[in-house]
Amino acid sequence: METRFNLFDNEIATRFAKRFANTGLVIDQSPLAKSTRELVSLRASQINGCGWCVDLHTKEAAAAGETAVRLNLVAAWRESTVFTEAERAALALAEEGTRLADAHAGVSDETWAEVRKHYDDDEIAGLVCLVALINAANRLAVIVHQRGGSYEPGMFAAAFD
Repeated sequence: METRFNLFDNEIATRFAKRFANTGLVIDQSPLAKSTRELVSLRASQINGCGWCVDLHTKEAAAAGETAVRLNLVAAWRESTVFTEAERAALALAEEGTRLADAHAGVSDETWAEVRKHYDDDEIAGLVCLVALINAANRLAVIVHQRGGSYEPGMFAAAFD
């Protein structure tokens, strides 16, 4: 599968990407833990089949100190013992918020109650916005077949300042 269109080589796409990245800064500056942000982004990206985003979030999480064991178990988080109850609530929200077309009710009341139990309002705002943003990022990359493998941690930091 070849990349269909280089979003990083087009003026309109680059201008959009800068604004998109700035939206992400709001979430990065929220009190939601970086490890939770990366795990949620990784899980949504796995569900959406976005190789570029799986590559990016795996590498960013590892660079931030996340263990290989936890990264390898994200896809099977329900069947693992390495995630906290709060992380499990965030991963459930990520899955349900990503699979909206698969569930007419969207995010379940049970999942929402678990999220409310573990996160304050500012963290919830960050979490909800993150699920929306990563799903949008996945769609951009999947549509153009942006392939994973070449991402280096922090490579866009200077580009989007």
